[in-house]
Amino acid sequence: MTSKNYIDDPKLLILRDALDQQEEERFSPLATLSRNGIRRTKETLPGHRLAFAVDADRILHSRSYTRYIDKTQVFSLVANDHITHRVLHVQLVSKIARTIGRYLSLNEDLIEAIALGHDIGHPPFGHDGETILAELCLEHGTNSFQHNIQSVQFLDRLEKKGLGWNLTLQTLDGILCHDGEIHNRDLTPDRSLTNFADFDHKLNGKANHPELELAPMTIEGCVVRFADTIGYIGRDIEDAITLKIIKRSDIPNQCRDILGDKNGTIVYRLVADLISNGSNDDKIFFSADIAKALLNLKKFNYEQIYRNPVIKKDYESIRICYGVLFATYIDDLLNKKIQSPVFTDFLNDKPTSYTDNHVPAAIVRDFIAGMTDNYFLRTAAEHGCQIPNKTPL
Repeated sequence: MTSKNYIDDPKLLILRDALDQQEEERFSPLATLSRNGIRRTKETLPGHRLAFAVDADRILHSRSYTRYIDKTQVFSLVANDHITHRVLHVQLVSKIARTIGRYLSLNEDLIEAIALGHDIGHPPFGHDGETILAELCLEHGTNSFQHNIQSVQFLDRLEKKGLGWNLTLQTLDGILCHDGEIHNRDLTPDRSLTNFADFDHKLNGKANHPELELAPMTIEGCVVRFADTIGYIGRDIEDAITLKIIKRSDIPNQCRDILGDKNGTIVYRLVADLISNGSNDDKIFFSADIAKALLNLKKFNYEQIYRNPVIKKDYESIRICYGVLFATYIDDLLNKKIQSPVFTDFLNDKPTSYTDNHVPAAIVRDFIAGMTDNYFLRTAAEHGCQIPNKTPL
């Protein structure tokens, strides 16, 4: 008996058409319809899946997504298995953003794809690693490292042996523009972007001018950008309390009164505010008092958690390791040391078009940015670095 060919099953194709019709009837006029997904290389996709659902699946099956499991969120080298890692953060962002999208009648598939891919470009050891890698890139004559641009680099140009996943324009743009570090009370999509030529121009502008603020092209991208902040702001506080870096009573009274002092309450009030404000004017926004409390809570986190010397104790060791690896791999490339990990673990499956279009510093940037924390430490130790160990805070 032959197995059924589900790809060409007419019943499933009818269901896909029905889903397209349901989107058109159910979604907000501001939402992005799946049938409008634009790919850099046109595809005729068989089967029943919609464009942005395909994007989410492709990201989930990427090697870059697999490496989330061993990437720092905030706290590095901490001997506590209950502290948030990058993989949990992106799942929280996805859940929060899809909840907002459901109540605002937006495209949850697009939201999920952007959320799952938004932090794929983060290097080892989180934002500290990003700062160090940015400095090294500038020292070696290439653009400053930015993890959102690197996320696009991995998904669009490095995965699948250099072919990339051919994700939609809307997904890649949302990933590029996700910056949750910038404080906004409201976000309005930039609907002027309609093709990949404009996207590439936008990406290059950000690469050359890191301070440039970008707006997502879709309202779904705006939702993920807010959800990124909502996903980390209270969770980082809970982790810091667990590690005894701060006490719950340290949270400023104005923030406690409006947002609460527990992650669940903070997430609920921020999400509820966005939902209740709606998106009828082609923007999503926080109420004035909520936005002010959130800004103050961000300031509290930066002062008491992210810049706290207690969690920076290994920074200098990590910085030295970064410098040694960056210099070593550039030397290996220039001297064609094909036994080096930069060849055996990275360039071994890349096409010549990649090496032809990337200077050694850019190749090393891509290699190091893709490392997990443990791989980074292991290779640093092999090159004679004194590496830090996981310890209780």
